Amino acid sequence: MLCLLLLAAPIHAAAPEQHYLDLRDRYIAKFSKAKESDEIYKQHDAALKELAGVLRGLVGPVAIKGLPTEGKSNVDTLFRNDVGFGHLDGLGFASESDKMQAVVTTTGLLKHWLREHREDGMPQERDAAFKSDRFYHYAIQDAAFAKYAELPVTKPASASTAVAVLGVRGNGGLRGPPHEIDVVAIKDDKVFFIATSDAVKTAEIPACEKVWKQMMARKTPQDAMAREDQAMDAYTKCFAREAPSQSWFAAAVKKAQSQLDLLPLR
Repeated sequence: MLCLLLLAAPIHAAAPEQHYLDLRDRYIAKFSKAKESDEIYKQHDAALKELAGVLRGLVGPVAIKGLPTEGKSNVDTLFRNDVGFGHLDGLGFASESDKMQAVVTTTGLLKHWLREHREDGMPQERDAAFKSDRFYHYAIQDAAFAKYAELPVTKPASASTAVAVLGVRGNGGLRGPPHEIDVVAIKDDKVFFIATSDAVKTAEIPACEKVWKQMMARKTPQDAMAREDQAMDAYTKCFAREAPSQSWFAAAVKKAQSQLDLLPLR
């Protein structure tokens, strides 16, 4: 009997998260096939509020310094064909200017979300995901994200994971001095994510500009977009390698650490 109880425990532990996912998926099925109208939009807003209520029960109270105490659903559209569909399931928080955004979720919902984005090239192991630009691209907003460097923050003793990255977010070209700092941390079964735009002032690195120009001057691949993608990959790898020796790097690490300190991890 004891063995049966132990085997049953993980199923019951995951039941509240499964309830949220089942509810979310039913709403996605409903709205994705519905004809858009004012009434449907009202129902959509009500559905998002209902999902946020369920998430509050899953995540519990959240206090992030400088952000509102009551979060909304970070999933902001249930229309499958909308731009930005598929954001990270969790409670979303934002400063008045949206300069700082945060998401708080559970490790169970994170694991499920990573699986949902497997075909987008999302790493399935969470620490690998946190070091991939894919995570920061799909988790929030509707804009792409290019990771330029990792920032070596000090992990609080109570956290099992703490990662910080420096990058550029946008809908156009993603090459230029990176200014966004994103931080992810896990404590117990809670996952915290903060993205701050215009967080730090950096500068171009001449050696990496040279790499970019050399890659773009190549005649292969002939497809211009593929050639630019390869050049961007080489450019950001150069940036990650050279960043620690730049005069602004210490300030970027300090800023990332201050973002981590905003989280209730102590």
